[in-house]
This record gives sequence, C-alpha cells and structure tokens, in this order.
Amino acid sequence: MPDRIATTVDGRSLTLTHLDKVWWPRTGYTKGRALDYYARIAPVLLPHVTGRPATFVRYPDGVDGGSRFYNKHVPPGAPDWVRTIEVAGRDESRDQVDVDSLAALMWAANLAAIEIHVPQWGADPDRHDRLVLDLDPGPGAGMPECRRVALLARDLLAADGLTCVAKTSGSKGLHLYAALEPTSEAAVGGYAKALAMRLEREHPELVVHRMAKNLRADHVFVDWSQNASAKTTAAPYTLRAQPEPTVSAPVTWAEIESDADLVFGPAQVLERVARDGDGFAPLLAAETTGRLP
Repeated sequence: MPDRIATTVDGRSLTLTHLDKVWWPRTGYTKGRALDYYARIAPVLLPHVTGRPATFVRYPDGVDGGSRFYNKHVPPGAPDWVRTIEVAGRDESRDQVDVDSLAALMWAANLAAIEIHVPQWGADPDRHDRLVLDLDPGPGAGMPECRRVALLARDLLAADGLTCVAKTSGSKGLHLYAALEPTSEAAVGGYAKALAMRLEREHPELVVHRMAKNLRADHVFVDWSQNASAKTTAAPYTLRAQPEPTVSAPVTWAEIESDADLVFGPAQVLERVARDGDGFAPLLAAETTGRLP
C-alpha cells in the first residue's frame, strides 16, 4: 500500500499516511483498518460527538509504542475547515475540535487519535444534557458484578423517570447514560453522587462510590464524577487502545441480563450496527429525554 494517499472526503482534501503501520501488534491490526472502521461507523458515531469539544487520545506508534498523549487543544496544522469549540479554562480558554463530519473524523484518526472522548455537554459546560455513570470493577470483581450494578442503577433511574442505555467501556466495565433536559453541572453531579451512595448503602458488598484503592477490592466503583464539566468519557463507538482492538459499544439490557460476552471488536460492532442500528439512539430522541427529580 502507498505510504501516502491523497483523497477527498465530503469535499475536503485529506492525505492519509502510513496506512500499513501496525497499531495493535498482538493482532496485526493496522492504521488503515482503524481508519476504515471509523469511516464505516461514522453515521452512528457522529451524532454522539458533534457539537461537543473532543479530547483525543493519540498513539503515534500504536498501542504498544510507548508514546501516548491526550490532545485537548486543536492539533497544530489543522485545516481551516475543522470546526472548533471554545472552552473556558481556569486560566485561559482553549479551542477544541468539534468532530462534526466524516472529514473531521478521518483527519483526526489519521493523526493517530485512536480514542475520542467527549464531555456530557455541548457549547455550555454548565448545561449538561447527559448523565453518565462509569461502572469500574476493582480487583476481584469483573463484568458479572458490573452487570448486577447496571441493572440496579437502571431501576433506580427508571423510578426517577430517566431512561437508561448502556455501553461497554471497551475495557472491563460499563457506562450507563441517560438523556437530560439541559441541567447545571452541580445538579447532575449531585444527583449522580447521591445515586452512587444509595447503591453503596443498599448493596455494601457490591458497590463503592469512592475511588480509594483500599475500598475497591471485590467491588464495583460507581464513578459519578464523570459528570463534572471538566471530565470526559469515551464516546460511543470509539476504538479503545487495549492490547487487542476493542470498541466502546452499545449493548442491550437483554445482553446485560444474560451471560453473553460483552467484549466487541470493530468488525463485530459494524455487524451489530448493520443488523440493529444505533443502540444509543434513545439518547438522541426527545421522548426519552428526562428531567432530574
């Protein structure tokens, strides 16, 4: 394969490079295959990241290359057609990329942005439109425990009128989401923390709501802090830089209630989307948008 390929995506000129470079040595999965995945998954990925300031996790030498960095600022040399969102920081504001098109997605992936993370808000960091709970198993716990906690959390959210959807983290846990009417950071974070504390209080053998390592053995940490405006979470359908290529993929409640394998590679996710559509579509539907009690 040529070292450089000039192409046009959505009317934008792009040069894709080093497509034969192996990004996942364990499986031989290349940069070219990763870019192909992003091009094909774009119709369902883009609605969940467009309008949100993206953070890229870049691996220039692949997942085992030793070089990894988080990219919040717009990378140097970005084309002038790449849209940005201004984000206020503690000391100064910065511009972050708005991955709002196939061209922007392919440009970012070509820069070795293997992972895409976004916050639970769009233009205004104090107007959150999503609630997220990150279920992270500690030592001695795993996906079975995460499934149990996910079902418990789903029922509590439903009792408060919130429709919950789930996806794999792409690693060892689960992410639960609910669409919200625009709500302040303090209100969403306070609600999420109270929910995590209630889960711990009612199921102390299973759940912790604090990150302290000495508390986490055999428990699932319900990370409510992902709702802070400064935090980001792996976007739906993003690749993850695990030893083998995995995807943060939507899953059904039937799958969570069963003992089905919940680790999905890019090809599996493309097959699932072709068969079932976007499993996170409820996050985009007005009828499933809730209000905190």
